[in-house]
Amino acid sequence: MEHITVLKQEAVTLLDLKPDSVVVDATYGAGGHAAAICERLDERGVYIGIDADETALESSFLHRQKEGPQFHLLHSNFSQLTELLGSLHIKRVDAILADLGWRTDQFTTGGKGFSFTSDEPLHMTYGRAEDYLFTAHDIVNGWAEEDIANVIYGYGEERYARKIARAIVMERAQTPIQTARQLALLVSAAVPKGRQPQRTHPATKTFQALRIAVNDELGALEKFLSDAPAVLAPGGVLAVISFHSLEDRQVKLAFRELAHTEHFDLLTKKPITAADQELKENPRARSAKLRAIKRIRDLET
Repeated sequence: MEHITVLKQEAVTLLDLKPDSVVVDATYGAGGHAAAICERLDERGVYIGIDADETALESSFLHRQKEGPQFHLLHSNFSQLTELLGSLHIKRVDAILADLGWRTDQFTTGGKGFSFTSDEPLHMTYGRAEDYLFTAHDIVNGWAEEDIANVIYGYGEERYARKIARAIVMERAQTPIQTARQLALLVSAAVPKGRQPQRTHPATKTFQALRIAVNDELGALEKFLSDAPAVLAPGGVLAVISFHSLEDRQVKLAFRELAHTEHFDLLTKKPITAADQELKENPRARSAKLRAIKRIRDLET
């Protein structure tokens, strides 16, 4: 299944780019936003793409592009934004975009155990599993039942977290939980049939919770939201697309706090969501929320 970039035009329009803008695409992903951004830049512009999954950057269209902006593709987490810009000797940028969603091929062919129907190992890591403190396999096979339940409830907002954790512990006592399919079937059986969601897989919230825990997604987002506003030039825009309530809450609160100062202006009083046509073409867009803020003056002024 081909990946469809969510809220592409809405996000890039909010960035208000000029031909010579310096732009950070903090989550390169499938490159959909990158292509739309680079169309608005000429040879004076600078595009900086960041992704924690190096496979996303290896096949980038930018490697084949003969004309267009200067570009840098960086294999790292967007939480390292300040350090990455420092390595490029860039102090200020004109726009930053972070799309917190996932590439379709990460679920279908990524080999990380994100797909409910795959027999892939339970890693759920952005990068190489060996570079992480723990994986999803470690959580479900080694953590205490209470800790598993707390992860599933806290990061997945799953009301049946304790039933699922109990089922996981009982299953692993018989045989290790090795694959994504094995875990998905286990979780589905633990969620009462009459209470299972209609539009999503019963294991969706559990998989989300494990992925967030393994990759410290909320911690990374918190650091990014703390650092990104400081590197915006006056007139610069920071835009974030979130896909679940935990992320959106962080973005909303961080932007609201900035807007209460005299240095930033909130561009989205309410989040921008997908239009009807986009929802028809890409149902995955139904949960996407786009928020943006603009720096209106420097701290020194």
